[in-house]
Amino acid sequence: MSGVEQTAAVRVSSDPGRHEAWARPWFAVTSCCVVGGVALSVYTAAHNHAGHFHTPVARAFNTFAFFTVDSNLIVGVTTLLLALKPRRTSSFFAACRLMGVVAITVTGLVYHVALASLFDLQGLDQLGNQLVHTVVPILSVVGWLVFGPRRLTSGRLALWSLVFPVAWLGFTLIRGAVVHWYPYPFIDVTALGYGGALLNCAWVSLLLLGLAAGATRLDRLLDRGDP
Repeated sequence: MSGVEQTAAVRVSSDPGRHEAWARPWFAVTSCCVVGGVALSVYTAAHNHAGHFHTPVARAFNTFAFFTVDSNLIVGVTTLLLALKPRRTSSFFAACRLMGVVAITVTGLVYHVALASLFDLQGLDQLGNQLVHTVVPILSVVGWLVFGPRRLTSGRLALWSLVFPVAWLGFTLIRGAVVHWYPYPFIDVTALGYGGALLNCAWVSLLLLGLAAGATRLDRLLDRGDP
């Protein structure tokens, strides 16, 4: 074997270790940002007396009705598990990993395209808002692109990744009819009616499915360069 070939062989054999050494802290930082962002969101919601709900406890628990917070939680758990063990292969984890990446991508896109102009936040409200809507989505997408792990997607898993958003949409519509409150304008039945809200849900579902399919295809392309 020539010197060049030996050098290449050593580089390839050492790459997985170096990859894991960088992946662990990236996933750990992502998970920590989720904890900080969600904690601030709960705290500021509890102290927001202008909200629909009248007690601090009700306002704090209502934070978990937002797609943004739930998406962050999925990302937080999956990235924490990856920080502890970067190479995971179970089908359940693979579905949750793809689900988190797709959901947090939609969270960032929808907020910055359609919702950001509706809010004028300051202080802790703005810090928590930027963590869950900007920092975590960027860290999550970049972390998935760079560190993967690869080979955890497929057409079947792309469909399974819709379980959370579809369940969230159903829960939100049912709960909204009971408490007369909806977390986002696009699903506000009182303003849009059920026809308009369901049509928006269908568009969001198509966006999620398209992103899941795109992530599946991109994962295969990125895997070709994996040592």
